[in-house]
Amino acid sequence: MEKPSNLLLKLSQRLFDNSGERERFVEALIHPQTFHPCILWCKEKPDILPFPVQSPTSWQPTFVDRLSLDTKPGQHPLHEAGYFYCLDFSSVFAASTLLTISSPLPLILDICAAPGGKSIFAWRSLHPDLLIANEVIGKRLGMLISNLKRCQIHPSFVANRDSSILAKTFAKTSQLVIVDAPCTGQSLLAKGGKAPGCFHPSAINQCSNRQKRIIANSAQIVAPQGYLAYMTCTYSPAENEAVCEWFLQKFPQFQPVEVPHLSAYQSHLAKIPCYRMWPQEKLGAGAFTVLFQNTEEATEKIAYFRLEIADFIAI
Repeated sequence: MEKPSNLLLKLSQRLFDNSGERERFVEALIHPQTFHPCILWCKEKPDILPFPVQSPTSWQPTFVDRLSLDTKPGQHPLHEAGYFYCLDFSSVFAASTLLTISSPLPLILDICAAPGGKSIFAWRSLHPDLLIANEVIGKRLGMLISNLKRCQIHPSFVANRDSSILAKTFAKTSQLVIVDAPCTGQSLLAKGGKAPGCFHPSAINQCSNRQKRIIANSAQIVAPQGYLAYMTCTYSPAENEAVCEWFLQKFPQFQPVEVPHLSAYQSHLAKIPCYRMWPQEKLGAGAFTVLFQNTEEATEKIAYFRLEIADFIAI
């Protein structure tokens, strides 16, 4: 993108009152930069690290490393052997809200799991008894299954079901539900990718409506005192803060959770604790993240679900 579109400029005005910050944001999208590659260690790190590592941020988990710009970790033999998973540092930021949850957890359900980064992060940080990674888009199942198998994420299952079906199958059973919601993907531009129509109001509205449907279904899966993590890789408030406001009105039993290690990233567009990484900060292409807790008290023992082999793929 050689010059910003009118829709991008309008979005920047919605996001930032400060003209200098608007310019920095737009510049990050029209002149993409290369971000440091990042790896999540699925096994214990070797005594001698195979890559040059950057100084960690204050909130960065110990099982994640940022590497030098010219590093290609995906070509290393340890990658094929499942020692680590490659991901964008923005994904680490978004998933880091999970670090405030006590572990281990009996069940984690990732609603929109492909290609698997958030599922692997949750498995690595929270040590669940069972991880279920769901992906409704059939053509994305292959990469999800491949990544979970390569990284030896078990015990885990992969599912291919709409969130409405999962809401009935797993009603009030999961201590953590992850919703890495499908979005307009505006942050792809900051990495030099393409996201046609990502700033158009109709595309934003369509994604916002879909996100509300998914998060509403996901809320029904969360056990009393359990958590729901919502995140996107887009900048539009309609897909982020506005979805959170709608969700809290629809499900008042859920409350946003403060994440102390992300306090410096508090969204200036919301009064509730929710957090943003911006591309002009040069750590990653950008992300939005919030953690909700179901404040309901369990009044009776929750009936556990039964896995049907025909519906799930064991990893």
